[in-house]
Amino acid sequence: MPRYALLEHTGAPDDPNGCHYDLLLEDGEHCRTWRLGQIPVAGGAEQEAVPLAPHRLVWLEPRSAAVSGNRGWARGIAHGDYAGALPAAADGPVALEFLDGPLEGRLRLANGRCRLEASPTPTGNGP
Repeated sequence: MPRYALLEHTGAPDDPNGCHYDLLLEDGEHCRTWRLGQIPVAGGAEQEAVPLAPHRLVWLEPRSAAVSGNRGWARGIAHGDYAGALPAAADGPVALEFLDGPLEGRLRLANGRCRLEASPTPTGNGP
């Protein structure tokens, strides 16, 4: 099962706000990564998602460490698994489901935008 992580990244020299969040999605030997301004919340507002260079798999593990190249500090704040396939093209639209961990819902990434939609709830009409 592929993994995800959300990192709180502070002190990045190119971040005028001083704090942002890196969303990492496991993709083979590395993680596809996007910079977000806020923690995504199911049913919350859509936000900008800036694609970043691939990140190392080690960031999928809970950790807090200095970022290489004197680029601030990162702290893992959410970790879990997701279901869905990443598109072959790095800039292709992403649609997946967070399965566990603190993030819940259906993630949509496309055209520089990110939205976390609430997962459908069971109707209770089962046997």
